[in-house]
Amino acid sequence: MTTLSFFMIGSWAEGMFHFQKIKSHVLTVSPGQIHARIFRLPVGYPILIENPQLDQEAHRNEQFNQSLIDGQILEISVDDTLLALLDSFHGVHPTDPTKSLFYRKTLTVADGATKELSVYMMNPAKLPKNSVEISGSCWRKSLTETPPLPATLSEKQKEIVRQLGNVKGRDVVLVKDLTLYRDLMKLELIVDKGRRLALSPLGKDVFQYLA
Repeated sequence: MTTLSFFMIGSWAEGMFHFQKIKSHVLTVSPGQIHARIFRLPVGYPILIENPQLDQEAHRNEQFNQSLIDGQILEISVDDTLLALLDSFHGVHPTDPTKSLFYRKTLTVADGATKELSVYMMNPAKLPKNSVEISGSCWRKSLTETPPLPATLSEKQKEIVRQLGNVKGRDVVLVKDLTLYRDLMKLELIVDKGRRLALSPLGKDVFQYLA
């Protein structure tokens, strides 16, 4: 086992959905800031994008200060298995970063301290077109004002998404409630393949926050 410091936001922050998955491995939680860009995905949660335009000269201007992202520094006791699980969840390709959904980057805290942080940055080429850039200091407020999609679903809607997310082989999930079916189609969470329902790409993203 070794201890690594991760900079986290969104569902990985303390008290949020994915934090609960790793809570037993978290040693300390403290506030922190890094320089990056932040977007809300269609599923409703924020992610980080690296900003390559930030150089030494940018430290002196207002644009650099506006790039500060508030988040949490989690000191986590990890082994190879846990690190592999974190990478796998984020879609990190082990050998080709261009194929990764996210990549894990080492940064230092924004105040210039020497503390190194592991940060999951989304591959810009994979960013959905309907994602929305937000202020880095306001992502919590944004989640309060406009809750993420998984938090807005009814229990019946969540159960169908869970069932479809866990489908194996030729298993078939039936939605006998026509109103429920229409609502899930309207939310673009499912696709109807004739005799078989399946999760849409957005539905698969939602499933990651319900499993």
